[in-house]
Amino acid sequence: MNNTKALAVAILAAGKGKRMGNPERAKVLTMLLDRPLIEYVLQSAHELHPSKTIVIVGHQRQAVAEVVRSVSPEAVCVVQEEQLGTGHAVQQIQPILGSDPYDVLILNGDVPLITASTLTMFINSHRSSGASLSILTTIAEDPSGYGRIIRKDKGAISRIVEHKDASADELQIREINSGIYIVDSADLFNALKDVRNTNSQQEYYLTDIVSIIIAQGKLVEAFTGPYSDELLGINTIDDLESMSLILKNSISDQHTNREY
Repeated sequence: MNNTKALAVAILAAGKGKRMGNPERAKVLTMLLDRPLIEYVLQSAHELHPSKTIVIVGHQRQAVAEVVRSVSPEAVCVVQEEQLGTGHAVQQIQPILGSDPYDVLILNGDVPLITASTLTMFINSHRSSGASLSILTTIAEDPSGYGRIIRKDKGAISRIVEHKDASADELQIREINSGIYIVDSADLFNALKDVRNTNSQQEYYLTDIVSIIIAQGKLVEAFTGPYSDELLGINTIDDLESMSLILKNSISDQHTNREY
């Protein structure tokens, strides 16, 4: 299926780094090898040549916006005044996109190793499938803390369950949600209207659009990323140290074909 909708990239960058040793600093400003996390994500997004790049800011919004302007002057920042969850954050981009049709690629500002090559494969897979929504997943050695991909008997995606809301059986699932999606803009904003905050965090989860769009009879697909470490987020100081080692090794390894 040929899909000619323009590409818009939305980057979630509003949260605090509560477990990063400096709770007053926005998580995306955490330094990884002397560069803020969001700089890595912005550069990968830039390589996709999107029609629009929108960064959702909140905590330390001015400092985050300054980094965004320095790395991607073409990007637009929108403010999430209250951090009410990822679903609420993405709603903030609707005034920028309006009613024009887009493929909206949703990224997290704390996933610094994601590459433009993987994102390009993901976008192409989505567009060729004709899906309303596609999810970038991976099989994690340690899925702790990540949303689990729940599939039906025949393998079709049913929903995503957040770690804190998962049952004991669901916690055994190793296929995780990277938090990266591509979705038709009209379907996205229609689904967000139906998201509720009836969960342990009392937040509006973006993940809930999966079951909502499926219930509407529309196609939801998954694309499994080729390299799981690309899709890992940074939530703790230990994560940051592990990511630093991965990045240093990728830089120093002269025989690898992968670039971060």
